Amino acid sequence: MEPRWLDDAEFRAWIGYRRMRLLLDAQISRDLMRDSGLSDPDYDVLSALTSTDDQRWRLTKLADRMLWSKSRLSRHISRMEQRGLVRREESEGDARGAMVVLTDGGLRAIREAAPAHVESVRRHFIDLLSEEQIRTLATIAETVLARLPEAGDS
Repeated sequence: MEPRWLDDAEFRAWIGYRRMRLLLDAQISRDLMRDSGLSDPDYDVLSALTSTDDQRWRLTKLADRMLWSKSRLSRHISRMEQRGLVRREESEGDARGAMVVLTDGGLRAIREAAPAHVESVRRHFIDLLSEEQIRTLATIAETVLARLPEAGDS
């Protein structure tokens, strides 16, 4: 079967998206580290923990959310524990499962980092687009995401 090659407009869209994603992610990551001392994974963990009422996530679920292996996340969580941002607790009723819990230091770090991080996202992305472009991009993202498997799904 012959591949369905991309036409010029499709190729421009695909290559532009790929290049934009790489450069935008790198810029926002640099800004985050410069402004707060947090890495992207640090920020992802802390923001996930602040999104729950009890400020805790099961390690395996958090690894799925981040698209990381459990062992990779476990090593990262160990480094975050050393910095006082999170702690581990045994899961109630399941001694095999570990919970990652936000500490006061972690809550303080995310609260201090968030304003500058949002400003970076605005400066390098959101404020460059019109309202119509933002709505279109949201629709595109929702369309593509609806067809992709979630982490852990096959």
